Formats: sequence, C-alpha cells, structure tokens
Amino acid sequence: MRTVHIYLTVIFCCFIFASTGCSTSNLQEKELSALEKGTKFNWPEGKHGAVSVTFDDARFSQIDNGMPILDEYGAKATFYVSINSMEKRLDAWKKAAANGHEIGNHSLTHPCSGNFSFARERALENYTLNKMQYELEESNIIIERLLNVRPVSFAYPCGQKYVGRGQNLKSYVPLVAENFLTGRGWMDEWSNDPAFCDMAQLMGVELDGKDFEQVKQWIDKTTANGGWLVFCGHDIGEGGRQTTLSPTLKALCEYAQDPANGLWLDTVQTVAGYIVKQRTGPAD
Repeated sequence: MRTVHIYLTVIFCCFIFASTGCSTSNLQEKELSALEKGTKFNWPEGKHGAVSVTFDDARFSQIDNGMPILDEYGAKATFYVSINSMEKRLDAWKKAAANGHEIGNHSLTHPCSGNFSFARERALENYTLNKMQYELEESNIIIERLLNVRPVSFAYPCGQKYVGRGQNLKSYVPLVAENFLTGRGWMDEWSNDPAFCDMAQLMGVELDGKDFEQVKQWIDKTTANGGWLVFCGHDIGEGGRQTTLSPTLKALCEYAQDPANGLWLDTVQTVAGYIVKQRTGPAD
C-alpha cells in the first residue's frame, strides 16, 4: 500500500510540474521531512493564503448562475460532478472544462449512509472497498471520455469516508489517496494548514447560505494563519436550501482580485499541486 501511494504521489507531482523534473527516488521522504521541520509555508509572492471554491453534484444552477459570475472575473472553481446530472448539460460542462474550471470526481452514484432515506439503495454500510474502487475508477473513465479531462480531485459524498459497519467498517481514504491527488471533506470546522494537511482528507467548509461578511471572516482567519480555505457549495442563486448566494460569490471574486488582500483564489488541483511542490522542494 505504501509503495502504491508513493508511486501515485510521484505521478501527480510529475503530471502537474513536469517542467521541474521531479525526482522519484525520495519524494515522500522529502515531504515528510518538510512537515517535521514545521517551517513557515511560503505562498506565491504577495499572497498570505489561498481559497478554493468548490461545488458538488453538477447542479444546473452552477451552469446557469455560477459560471457567468466566475467567468466574468476570470475566477476558476472546482466542480465535483455527479455523472447523471453532468450528462444532461454536457456541452456546458465541456465549455466549463475548456475555460479552465477543474472537473473533479464525486463517485459514480453518490453513496452515503443509509440513515439518509435518499441513499438507502446505495448505502455505504452495504459497500465494500472493492465496490468503492470500481465507482471511483468508472466515474473517472466516464468523465475523461465525455469531457476529455482526467480528474485528480475527489470529494467524499456527504463527507463520509467509510464503507461497511461495526467491526467490518473500513476507511476508504487510502483508496482516494491511491487514485487522486486530493480528497475533500464536507461540513468541516476549519481551513487547511498547507504544511501539514493530509491531501486525502482536506477540510471543506460550507459556503451555502453565507453572506459575504460571514465569508470574509473565514478568509481573514485563514490568511492570518497562512492557510488554505476550501469552500463547498451546491446550488448557486438567490436563496434556498444548499444554495451559495450569487452576491456572495460575486463579492468573493471581487475581493480576491484586489492584490492588497493577498488572497490566491484558484482550483483545488492548482493549489494542491503548488503545495506538493513546496513540500518536496527542488528535485535532486
């Protein structure tokens, strides 16, 4: 398992930073050494922290309401797509990918705990690691075939990271670590420390329902600590359940554009790739 993890970490590093000539000999050892030193993390010049805005499920309002705002400001977001919904607006998602938005994996069928009535037929309690591995791989295959992009970011449906139950329960975080550069949680309580965070378990903070003053409080706390804040939303519009408010998204994009605020707004893949490069340092 450790060998596979090292191998895939190297692949992702080389995929994103091929021009740096990353070494395959002691990549993970370098990263662990950097973590143990506890040194201050260096963001790009002029930046005090990073924010990634992410949305789940490929909901129609993301295309209709969200994309125009993001594209107006040249802001890039990460979209963890559900296959069935994505296929219904396929041309729009092709355009989103072509415009530089990241397309991430959100599993094949969005399995969650059977305690949610909507997930009873795809309850994680009835899953195995093999079944989850199939879902991760098949979803990636479909996305690559339809959008011509290979997802390297994953979001845990419902933020739940297990299969099975009781003494047979197992975490599927290691599967995500083997198959993706990152795995994002949901309804977490804090931002990510770039020098320490587990890329397979990134903290994700809810964006839905918040006005910009609430969002700015999160941003201010994050930049004060040099962190990486990953916001998570669903629908985009003027209001309603699980809806990121359009004025909030617009204000966030405007705020990030001002260099005086020292905020780096970019996709999960781009920020994570930068962090991996900083952790490992120059190639030998």
